[in-house]
Amino acid sequence: MNPRQRVVVTGMGIVSCFGNDVDHFYNELLAGKSGVVPLEEFPCEEYPTRFAAPVRNFDAGDYMDKKQARRVDKFVSYAAVAGKKALESSGLGLENLTRLNKERCGVLVGSGMGGMGMFSDGVETLISKGFRRISPFFVPYIITNIAGAILAIDLGFMGPNYSISTACATASHCIYAAAKHIRDGEADLMVCGGTESPLTPIGLAGFVACKALSERNDDPQKACRPWDKNRDGFVMGEGSGVLILESLEHALARGAPILAEYLGGGLSCDAYHITSPWEDGKGVSICMENAIRDAGIKKEEINYINAHGTSTPVGDLCEVRALKRVFGEHVYHLSMNGTKALVGHCLGAAGGVEAIATIKAILTGMLHPTINSDDPEDEIAGIDIVPNHAKALKVQVAMSNSFGFGGHNCSLIFAPYQSASAT
Repeated sequence: MNPRQRVVVTGMGIVSCFGNDVDHFYNELLAGKSGVVPLEEFPCEEYPTRFAAPVRNFDAGDYMDKKQARRVDKFVSYAAVAGKKALESSGLGLENLTRLNKERCGVLVGSGMGGMGMFSDGVETLISKGFRRISPFFVPYIITNIAGAILAIDLGFMGPNYSISTACATASHCIYAAAKHIRDGEADLMVCGGTESPLTPIGLAGFVACKALSERNDDPQKACRPWDKNRDGFVMGEGSGVLILESLEHALARGAPILAEYLGGGLSCDAYHITSPWEDGKGVSICMENAIRDAGIKKEEINYINAHGTSTPVGDLCEVRALKRVFGEHVYHLSMNGTKALVGHCLGAAGGVEAIATIKAILTGMLHPTINSDDPEDEIAGIDIVPNHAKALKVQVAMSNSFGFGGHNCSLIFAPYQSASAT
C-alpha cells in the first residue's frame, strides 16, 4: 500500500442533455445554456412539475451490441457510451486495450436508482399480463451494478468491480473508491463515475411526492437557481459522467494524456435525517475537512469549488454555512459555481458530470456561470458564485462536492498536473 501514490485523470466521457462530447458539453456550460425543457418523453400534464433536462436523440451506436442496446435500461447504455468514450479520450480505444494488464484494470460505475424504466415496465407487465410474461432480463437489467458489470465484460477488465449507491453522491463515492484502489496498489487503471436514467412517470412522481422539485412550469429554464431567494426546488436531469483514473507511473509508461491530478477525497455521513442535511452544515463540513486532509494541502490553496448547489431551499444554504465553517475568511477569496443550474440534477451521475466540469475548468482556465442568479441569498454576500456569465480563473486546486439523500457526503479534490520535476 502506498497512500501517496499519485493518481491522475487521463480520460473523460459523458452522456448529457448537451450530447456525448465533453468539449461541446463544456462549451454549452460556458455559454450559460440551459438544458432544461418541457418533458415530452411521457404524458405528465397533470403533474405539478412537467420539465427536466433529458438526454434526447441518444444512440449507443457502435459502443454497444445492437441487440443488447435494445434490451437494457438506458442507465446501462449511458454508462457504456460514457465509459468507452472516456477510454478513447485516454488513448485506449478497443484496438489498444491489449496494451493493458486487464487483471489490474477495474470498473466502478454506480447508479442511485438503477433500472427505473425497466422496473416500472416489469410491474405493468406483471399486473396486465401475468408473471409468465416477465422478461428473463428483468432482474439483471434493473440492478445498480449491471452497468459496470457489462462494461467490464465488454472490455475484459478483471480488476475491482462493484457498484456504490449513495443517491446523489454515488458517482463521487465511486471516484473516491476507485482512486483508493489505485493508491492501495490493487489496480493500475479504473473506469469510474455514475449513470442515471430516472425520467420515467414513477421517477418524476416520486420526487414530486417528496416535494423536492421546482414547479416553475411557465419558465423551465429559469427553474434551477442555486442560492437565489426565489428558488423552489431542484430540476431532474439524467446521463452519465465517467473518468479514467490511473497511477501516475502507469499513465507515464503508456504515454497517456494527463488531464489533471486527483489529490484526494473525503467522506462523511450527516447521521441526521433521510433527506435534509444539518442546517449548520455540520456533516458537510466534516466531509470537506477530511478531503483537504487526505489531499495533504492547505485549505487556502483551493480557489475553485464546484458546489452541490441543487437549488433547494434548505440544502443550498447548508452548503454555504459548511463552506464558511471550513474556509473562514478564505471563502471570500474563492469562486464557486453550480453546474445543476444548467443540466439539472443528474442524481447518481451528478458527481461524475460535475467532476468533468471541474476538470474542464482546470484545463480551460474558464469557469461556467451559475445561471439564474438574479437575487442571491443574503448569506451568499461576498462569495463569488460566478453569476450569469463565465469568468476566467487559473485554477490552483479545485473541490467538487456531492451530497445525497440519507446524509451521504463526498468531496473530491483535483489540481492541474505537475510533473515530478516541476514539484
